[in-house]
Amino acid sequence: MKKKSFGFLMIAVLMLLLAACGGGNDSGKASEENNADSGNGSEDTEEQYKIGILAPEVTHGWVAAVAYHAEERVKELGDQVDYQIQTSSNAEQMTSQLDDLMTWGADAIVAFPQWEGMEVPIQNAIDSGITVVNFDIAIDVEGVYRVAGDNEDMGVQGANYIVDKIGEEGNVVVLEVPSSGSVSELRTKGFEETMAEIAPDMNLMTYATEFTREDGLADFADILTSVEDIDAVYSIDDETSVGVLQAIQEAGRTDIQVVTGGGGMQEYFEMMPENEDIWIQSALYSPVMVKDAVDIAIDVLNGEDVEEETIIPTTVVDRDNYEEFLDENSPY
Repeated sequence: MKKKSFGFLMIAVLMLLLAACGGGNDSGKASEENNADSGNGSEDTEEQYKIGILAPEVTHGWVAAVAYHAEERVKELGDQVDYQIQTSSNAEQMTSQLDDLMTWGADAIVAFPQWEGMEVPIQNAIDSGITVVNFDIAIDVEGVYRVAGDNEDMGVQGANYIVDKIGEEGNVVVLEVPSSGSVSELRTKGFEETMAEIAPDMNLMTYATEFTREDGLADFADILTSVEDIDAVYSIDDETSVGVLQAIQEAGRTDIQVVTGGGGMQEYFEMMPENEDIWIQSALYSPVMVKDAVDIAIDVLNGEDVEEETIIPTTVVDRDNYEEFLDENSPY
């Protein structure tokens, strides 16, 4: 009887040990499942930033593309951001929209303020704790970030391009746009100073126009009637250059070897391979840069160190590389 009792006792102990081992495994599995559930929950509750976009109403194809590419970028960010896009026709309207975004609870605002009078409202937004990234336009506001292209370097690249194609001597028509203020001043300055250095014997003839194809067509048609020999045209805007090319075609001129541009216009890109006798160039000041402005706003909100001013280097586009920059959905 003692042996049998001892046997039953051993069996009972073994059964308890097995149960304990099995229970331990179930507990570990449940713990892993709980941890996994906890992780998923933290992803679901991840902070979502509110980003506001302020842009002008469409006055120019380039301006239309700013809002387009800004929205493309916030869409690409998906669930990381909630966003609102507002467009305005003057400083008063943009100021009202800025106030609306502050009431909405915007964490950051990417602004493209084309009018005077935006300094105070933008300063107020920054002072209230909102991150503001200005696209393109420089304004005198403490604490604002800025993303822009390099207008002066566009002129430098234009001069280098023309000299590379026609040599150090020739007749070059320079189309400035006085109504665009510092944009024209800087692009023309970079061009003229560089040309003076690398091709001092180049004959430069300067005329005024506007940032539209209609003005480019009308103004350059007049120029063609008064200037018999032109080797190259330094235009600072793609839309103006589209009008210039139309005027050249309608006049039947074959002397012009180069037409530059600026901006990043899809229609202009597509003209590059079609005009085999003229080198068509664009120095990019692309509206796509606004995506960098959105990214900088996110970086600031994430606590990263960001320079107050980010200048995007100039990229030159012509028939050799235009395909890299085609976007069939772009409004510009």
